[in-house]
Amino acid sequence: MTSRERASLEIDGIVQGVGFRPFVYRLALRFGLSGWVRNTGKGVQIEAEGDGDNLLAFSHALREEAPPLAVIGALRFEKIEPAGDEGFVILDSAKAGKGGEISPDCEVCDDCLAELFDPDNRRYLYPFINCTNCGPRYSIITGIPYDRPATTMAGFAMCDDCLAEYHDPLNRRFHAQPNACPVCGPRLSLFDREGVAVTGDPLRQTIEALKDGAIVAVKGVGGYHLAVDACSETAVGLLRRRKKRDEKPFAMLAADLDAVRRYVQCSDLEGRLLAGVERPIVLMRRLPQTPVAELVAPGNGWFGFMLPGNPLQHLLARGFGGPLVMTSGNLSDEPIAYRDDEALRMLSGIADLFLANDREIHTRTDDSVIRLYRGEPLFLRRSRGYVPRALALPGEQASVLALGAELKATLCLTRGAQGFLSQHIGDLKNAATMASLEESAGHLQRLLEITPDVVAHDLHPDYLSTVYGQELGLPCVAVQHHHAHMASCMAENGLDGDVIGVILDGTGYGSDGTIWGGEFLVGGYGDFGRHGHFAQLRMPGGDAAVKEPFRMALSALHRLHGDQLFRQPLAVCAEVQEADRPLFLKMLEKGINAPLTSSCGRLFDAVSALLSVRHRISYEGQAAIELEALAEAGSASEPYPYLVTGEAGGVLDFGPAIAAICADIAAGRSRADIARGLHRTVAAGIVDVCGRIRTASGLDRVVLSGGVFQNRLLTEDVADQLTAEEFRVYCHRLVPPNDGGLALGQAVIAGRIFRRK
Repeated sequence: MTSRERASLEIDGIVQGVGFRPFVYRLALRFGLSGWVRNTGKGVQIEAEGDGDNLLAFSHALREEAPPLAVIGALRFEKIEPAGDEGFVILDSAKAGKGGEISPDCEVCDDCLAELFDPDNRRYLYPFINCTNCGPRYSIITGIPYDRPATTMAGFAMCDDCLAEYHDPLNRRFHAQPNACPVCGPRLSLFDREGVAVTGDPLRQTIEALKDGAIVAVKGVGGYHLAVDACSETAVGLLRRRKKRDEKPFAMLAADLDAVRRYVQCSDLEGRLLAGVERPIVLMRRLPQTPVAELVAPGNGWFGFMLPGNPLQHLLARGFGGPLVMTSGNLSDEPIAYRDDEALRMLSGIADLFLANDREIHTRTDDSVIRLYRGEPLFLRRSRGYVPRALALPGEQASVLALGAELKATLCLTRGAQGFLSQHIGDLKNAATMASLEESAGHLQRLLEITPDVVAHDLHPDYLSTVYGQELGLPCVAVQHHHAHMASCMAENGLDGDVIGVILDGTGYGSDGTIWGGEFLVGGYGDFGRHGHFAQLRMPGGDAAVKEPFRMALSALHRLHGDQLFRQPLAVCAEVQEADRPLFLKMLEKGINAPLTSSCGRLFDAVSALLSVRHRISYEGQAAIELEALAEAGSASEPYPYLVTGEAGGVLDFGPAIAAICADIAAGRSRADIARGLHRTVAAGIVDVCGRIRTASGLDRVVLSGGVFQNRLLTEDVADQLTAEEFRVYCHRLVPPNDGGLALGQAVIAGRIFRRK
């Protein structure tokens, strides 16, 4: 005799649109269970009945054998009265409660890839092939539950063959919402820059055009890319001129890992990241000699590569046969184009051809970017493939909509003990990007069924996101920029209580109204104190000093030499004409249009200009990035001198280091060794100040956050030295250290404050 029992199971997490219901169906048949499974607004609900031991084994197998794209957040198991039904069925979706999760867009699975290149398969070379284990999700979903009518596939009626697959629980395409084939699904089309259709096979014509040096705007899963032959200096140069992107590196697409390893040093971990279902861009050290055009990443020792993330990219990469530049299809400072008419309008001055299709993109999502740090992945941009996966928060809190800052904007929505960080939106410097943030905020709230109780925004009163947040009619919490960075790193590491926060970046509005960026904070989510900072420098010309690092070099020299600044035998002094020098000195002496900053980013800019690495920049962070690259070729040395003045942590003054660097320049010391010495010096100063704070406070946990901690060399120096001094060091892994991760910290701070009130 066997005991017949029945259980109700509720499963939260990423369990919709990932083949979870057919997986449950097959599992129930395997264990001889009757009952049903259905999607709800929150996740998946199951009632299963049968032998008690089999029922228990079934519940264990749900976790242990879940589909590759599923992420189970919680599984609730409750015994209920047996119903005596027979057979197991998949019911229509039901709305049961609020708060589900949605799968990110995912790479083509091996089964679909095999079919894509199988001449005998009915989907041979079909660029929209997918199944329940792969394909578009977040970018095409318009609502929940995740069913075909709530996607941009709603207008494509399935043919008989696709319908048979869709309704067969034993088929890999059972309830695969984007299911389609060449008979009934989306199709490619090719247009010129005037919007006139090009005759012939769109894919073949595109590949031939790329081989001829053309620039092609290619519609992907989350938006348009601009593609060009990566080995053609002429074609890449044309792309740079038309896109007005002088030197910022371009990402590249290669067909497979073997192809990638012809151009970069690709470790096993980097290879696994590249080949994962998320398909991020991974930054890897370039090999000394490759056929890749120098203009792809001028003056940069790293290449960013990605593997194909959708069937069309597989077809392009294999058909073309070499690496392709595959960069975001946008104008400077604007979000990636994702609507066809928008792409034609925005990119007609750049692209020669447009490879489009008739499947709409509902939510634009740019590529994710990762590099390795201390053998672990570090996000520089968390977007397609990872969004909107939930992040665990340190505890239950009020529901918050956090709006990030101005640069690298993302937003964060919280529900209970979960945070949902949006895709990369961009720099909020214009109406187009701000509109994208507003669209993303509304879409995430509808999709996740979250109604926020409170809005969090940056302390800066003039940011577009601040103005938007204050107009939403909800309670608002203004969060200091660097406090948010600290809280972000704390939250992703599951920390509570007080810590030491070393927060280094380029710009952040400080509590005292000055520009912060080299900060030593002490506190937690609820409050913080500024216990130390880098010595302040003037920023002559204000924002102009960010784009022209020579100004910061002259500011640092003025602090040492006063009005004798231009008598110094340094090349950077020649950047200001003789006639303009009195006005420049007056700016520095009187503080006219020369605000004070403690920014670490501006310190690196100053030394970059002193070494004539970069007097002017064409993209954010360029001077510091190239200084780091130079330092990597230098020899380790003793740190330059520095001072720490004041109480507690105090003011960390690198004036003595600047003086010593100038002396080394005059003596002809290697620029690479000087650059390496600066990195060692900044790391040593940070460890020194942290030691003083520990003595005063008793704290030994240190979190490292802010955009400067994208600098691998500095971050490893700081972390290694702090660890050697028996500090417990916490860095970012789940969200970027730059402003792309800031909204997470804002959300936790505001959630705690609002709950307390």
